Parts: sequence; C-alpha cells; structure tokens
Amino acid sequence: MGGGFGIFEIILFACIAAFLVYRLGSVLGKRTGHERPPGDIFERQQNSDNDNPVTLPERSSQQGDNEAAGPTSVAVGVAQLQVADPSFNEEQFIEGAKTAFDLIIKAFAVGDGKTLRALLSDEVYEYFAKEIRSREIANQTHETDLVSISAADLIEINMAGGNAFLTIRFISEQMTATRDSSGDMVEGEFEVMAEVTDIWTFARDTRSSDPNWTLVATRSPS
Repeated sequence: MGGGFGIFEIILFACIAAFLVYRLGSVLGKRTGHERPPGDIFERQQNSDNDNPVTLPERSSQQGDNEAAGPTSVAVGVAQLQVADPSFNEEQFIEGAKTAFDLIIKAFAVGDGKTLRALLSDEVYEYFAKEIRSREIANQTHETDLVSISAADLIEINMAGGNAFLTIRFISEQMTATRDSSGDMVEGEFEVMAEVTDIWTFARDTRSSDPNWTLVATRSPS
C-alpha cells in the first residue's frame, strides 16, 4: 500500500507540474519560430528608452463588422475579457503595448514597412504606408528620439463577440525633426522635447490560437 501511494503522488505531482508549465507558456502565446516577427512583444518588457518616434497618421477606431458593446469600465472589461481568455494579464499586456508603441514609432520613422505590416491591421497599415510614400516622394527624412514613455494607461475595453478591443493612452516625451534632401530642417526642433499624447487601440480575436494583438486605430485626444 505504501509503495502504491508513493507512485500515485509522483504521478499527481507530475501532472500538476505539466499543467503549470502549460499555463505559464500560454499566458500570451508560445514562440515556435514560425509566428510573425513581433509575436512575443506582449510577453517582454520594453528594453529601450531611446528610439525613433514621429507624429503618426491618425485612424479613427475601426472594429470591423462586429456589433461591439459600448465602453465599459476597465475593471468590468478586464473581467469580461478574462472570461473569453483566462490567460489575459493586464500588466503584461500594458508592457507589451509599450514595446509595440516603441517598435511601431521607430518603424514608421525609418520607413520599415515589414515591421509595420506585422503589427498593424490592413487599414491602419495603408494609412501609415501612404504617409511613408509621401515622405519619400518629397525626399524628406525624420530625425527623431523617443526620450521616455511616462505613462501607458488602459482606458477602455470593448468586446465584440470574441474580439477584444483594448485602448491605451500613451504619454511620451519626444524630440523630432523633418529634414529635406539637403539636410535642412523643414519641420520640428530636434533640440526641444515635447510631451505627446497618443491613444491607440489594439485588437485580438480571443477565439484564435494566435496570441498577437494588432494595432487597429490611432488618434489624439479630442
């Protein structure tokens, strides 16, 4: 009897350990090497305080053809989202959103369409790509610096069926300038730091095994 009980305990602890490993790995999706390049950005903390931000083109919130409920309190929204996706963690999401903010601003500044393509919805990507093309046609370049992100607050959650829409208000300190082909400054003052507020909405289908969140809207405060 004693030996049999020991074997049972071993099996039980092994099952519990396997479950915990599974839950830890599924918090925001596993990396297999075949996901889109930024697939793990909502798993890691921001690792750089200096990058290349610019003023981004705005796109009003788009929630597809789904009938979304009106904005709820963040606490209620988080509870609803966790019912649809028990692995959702608010703090990890916000850290991932800060990393996405950093990556997208940098990619837009240097015209990195490949990175933008992986992080943006089709519609938002087209708006960004149009701005990049206009800049290239005018032979203009950006010199930018994201000094810091002083705040990143989750301000709104909407659920539309299984689709989750989370809106973050970013407050950052940036320095930016636009130069022409001769290197002369045509806009901005790179030596002057400005506080910038951006409101971005990220979306994800909670019914999908894809852990990635996509930027579906950008706007400035009204």
